[in-house]
Amino acid sequence: MASIRARLTGAYAAALLATVIVFASVLLASRRTVRDRALAERVAAEADLALRIVRQAAASGDPVTTISDPLIGPVVTPTLRTLLEGVPDYVLVLDSAGRTLYNSFAVRQLDVDAQVTLSRAGSAIPLGAAPRAFDMNDQKFLLVAVADPGHVGNVARIVTAVDRDEPAAGPSLISSTLLLTAPIILLVSLGAAYAIAGRAFRPVDVIINEVEAITDGRSLHRRLALDGSNDELVRLTRTLNAMMERLETSFGALRRFTADASHELKTPLTVLRADVERAMNTPPQSTEQLVALEEALRETRRMADLVDSLLTLARADEGRFDLVRDLVDLEPLAREIYETAVILGEGAEITVSMPVLEPTRVLGDRERLRQLFMNLVTNAIKYTPSGGRVDLSLSARLDAATFTVRDTGIGIAAADMPYVFERFWRADRVRSRANERGGFGLGLAISQYIAQAHGGSLTVTSRLGRGSAFTVTLPLAPESAAEPAREPGARDAGRDAGVEPPREPLKESARDGVRAPGKS
Repeated sequence: MASIRARLTGAYAAALLATVIVFASVLLASRRTVRDRALAERVAAEADLALRIVRQAAASGDPVTTISDPLIGPVVTPTLRTLLEGVPDYVLVLDSAGRTLYNSFAVRQLDVDAQVTLSRAGSAIPLGAAPRAFDMNDQKFLLVAVADPGHVGNVARIVTAVDRDEPAAGPSLISSTLLLTAPIILLVSLGAAYAIAGRAFRPVDVIINEVEAITDGRSLHRRLALDGSNDELVRLTRTLNAMMERLETSFGALRRFTADASHELKTPLTVLRADVERAMNTPPQSTEQLVALEEALRETRRMADLVDSLLTLARADEGRFDLVRDLVDLEPLAREIYETAVILGEGAEITVSMPVLEPTRVLGDRERLRQLFMNLVTNAIKYTPSGGRVDLSLSARLDAATFTVRDTGIGIAAADMPYVFERFWRADRVRSRANERGGFGLGLAISQYIAQAHGGSLTVTSRLGRGSAFTVTLPLAPESAAEPAREPGARDAGRDAGVEPPREPLKESARDGVRAPGKS
């Protein structure tokens, strides 16, 4: 296939050739029109000149016609004949009977039949009319007839004619000039077009070479150079740079994901192998064997949880995050989460409360929403030291339900905030299995996918050492959007179910939205 440069050059040459042809055709047509107009004016002027000559001869008192031969009939006088010979082209002087009184030199050069035919044609055209075209054999004439109303002598009609095939210098010169210069113009234009196209596509060749040099993920840090213009190539370069930046980010995330997944799987597999070997080398039913098998079972469960989390994220990446769309009352679900959080908090000596609990209803998957809320609650308890506090709240706004988990834990540094929802990221940066807060760092990533799959969002506000607040916002179900945010007796229902009554400061913050921990 020809290159774009060659195709552009060919297209330019074709367009130029078509333009030259159209220009030449229009020019030749206009020149022919001008020539025909000039011929019409010329034949009319010759007719007027012949008529004036006849009138002047009659005004001098001399006879206009004479009979030199009775067989031939009347003819113009020799004096008048000499004067009429000065009129160029074809001139005929006819009497009222259509007989020829005078033939010019050009007419006498025609054969007898042609002279008779031309005379009859001159007798047939109207007097004083515009010049008429007349074709005779291979000749083309332009005729005009004039007469003096007084019929000077026997002269009744004067006919003049010009040859329409008479070569004209203008069109012939133009045609020959175009035929000679067109090939030269075309060749020069082709060379110029090819050079211009090559110069225009030189930046494209540079872009192609630079992009070809980026062969793998390790060279994605390279960027294409930009100049100061804002043409299409610069916009293409910016687009390619942005694409390579996204690819670099994706490759980096993939490498981190692979490294983290390998790290997470390597340790439990090592422990599992050691426990199985120890169990094989110990006496049957011994305590040491039971301990080894228990550790192996624990690590197996951890790997199963990790694989399940990775499978969930993989399905989310592929758009196969299946949800059951049902009407879900969040109030009993939040109460269930609260009761579980209280039990988890007792073991860690953490106070758990739910100051705000309002009836809300959303359209979604109850099990996935429970997984989302439990992830946030377990994270809050996990990263809150003993003696701390975790507050849950469920409130309804005009068109959205808000579930907030606020803790007084270790918090998140401002530099780490953009990475909170990345996979395998953990606030304490500790990867040891011995750490009591050990986890995979996939919970928040899964939680964010669940919130987004429900058409909502998951946001976080935090200060290092002051705690964090995670807020889930979900759109209300269509039939619930018009209901009031809180029904009478909702707070009493929560109190009857064992939920702590709201405290005034937290009540205000729940209405106004999530407030960063530690801010007052």
